Amino acid sequence: MTTRLLRGRTLSFVSRPQARDDHASYIYEEDGALLIEDGKISAAGAYADIKRSASEGTEIIDHRPLLLMAGFIDPHIHFPQMQVTASYAANLLDWLNTYTFVEEQRFADADHCSRFAQLFFDELLRQGTTTAAAYCSVHKSSADAYFAEATRRNLLMIGGKVMMDRNAPEPLTDTAQSGYDDTKAVIESWHGKGRNHVAITPRFAITSTAAQLDAAGTLAREYPDLLIQTHLSENDAEIAYTLELYPDAKDYTDVYARHGLLSDKALLGHAIHLSDREMAVIAEAGAVAVHCPTSNLFLGSGLFDLKRIKQHGVRTAIATDIGGGSSYSLLRTLDEAYKIQQLRGHRLPPLENFWQATRGNAEALGLVERIGTLEAGSDADIIALDSSATPAMQIRRETISTLEEELFLLQTLGDDRTVRQVYVAGEAV
Repeated sequence: MTTRLLRGRTLSFVSRPQARDDHASYIYEEDGALLIEDGKISAAGAYADIKRSASEGTEIIDHRPLLLMAGFIDPHIHFPQMQVTASYAANLLDWLNTYTFVEEQRFADADHCSRFAQLFFDELLRQGTTTAAAYCSVHKSSADAYFAEATRRNLLMIGGKVMMDRNAPEPLTDTAQSGYDDTKAVIESWHGKGRNHVAITPRFAITSTAAQLDAAGTLAREYPDLLIQTHLSENDAEIAYTLELYPDAKDYTDVYARHGLLSDKALLGHAIHLSDREMAVIAEAGAVAVHCPTSNLFLGSGLFDLKRIKQHGVRTAIATDIGGGSSYSLLRTLDEAYKIQQLRGHRLPPLENFWQATRGNAEALGLVERIGTLEAGSDADIIALDSSATPAMQIRRETISTLEEELFLLQTLGDDRTVRQVYVAGEAV
């Protein structure tokens, strides 16, 4: 059993902050410590107390003055789109047809999948992201490569083979039956193996027939503990086309509800253009609206209405949406989320932003007992952040006196250089 003690300033959230200075929402130790045993946090608190409880010979790693937090969680990202990021396009559907569907066809090749699985996880870890929920390609080989590499690195990752049986190039489509069969094979091979979690993944209503959405709903009934990930109401043209394809549906959200895909396991990417009726049924189902700010800005899709969504009681998450998104960094993503809410006339406090990227996203994934906090019993996925990582940050840091101000600095000027160390299940990577 490997035992080590990490010393530094520690921050962990216990609830969603309700105000800019909601000190009851988090636990902060100026001189804190985390005791790690066999890949899990066994104790957290003041360094003096944790040091006394540690066994003789425990390795002590001093990260002062860095800020130790739970690793970032990215609940909506596309594994096959690393080489699509930063592709110039007019809008969502143009971007999909011109770049994305072309690139994803390359993932029929197993060697290509393996290479990009390594590159993908390298990049996530460099940014301090220790868990992600990813869309693989339509090919079963892409999901196999994704989970094989996650297993090799002992990462807690979520992923799914995309189900897509229409409105895409022929080499990039499956059928309702093959999508069901391949997804079931991925579940049987990988779900629960190591730290892996498989998600049922119909891409979105435009690229799935009613028969395929029915097949996805059947999988959801057969495996009720699995997450479901798809896209919802990202773009006006997408919404209009969806309603042409599903004329009997009340609205876009109703398409998924009719096929058994709207539940507390559903991760609904984007969810920008929602009616009051849609927000009400999403809230009632307990589904999650996943905000993807850099993607929404890059593709001109719209501005996520966080205040209204919260008023309706809809659960939320925040994600990069690579490759529609323009940064792998959750710090850059938090910065853009703040700016979008500014344009909406709503202030988003840094405490709430960092809660969302850690505990909040873990709650959205149903995994808060394992990740997203520094609580005893959690998996030891931990990052060390440096708020003086660049000359510009150093200058601003001289005038900062509160934790809230430091977090705002981290999200406004921080990037991959801010992430000084990453631990996965207690091991430095």
